[in-house]
Amino acid sequence: MRGLRHIQGGRKKVRRELYMAALRCLQFNAILKAFYQRLLKRGKPFKVAITAVMRKLLCVRNRLIADPDFSLAH
Repeated sequence: MRGLRHIQGGRKKVRRELYMAALRCLQFNAILKAFYQRLLKRGKPFKVAITAVMRKLLCVRNRLIADPDFSLAH
């Protein structure tokens, strides 16, 4: 596929809540903020970068469920 892509799969409510959580993480979580800044520096558009942060949040959440002692570190 060429051109712009759209996020339309999955549950709308979960997508919306992940988006808002990602925006808040950019303000308060230094690790995710640095990840986001690296993506922007490499020329990624805002939506692509924020979607990557959303995916990372989801992966961290899944890891926390499997291992409650997990810690997000550099």
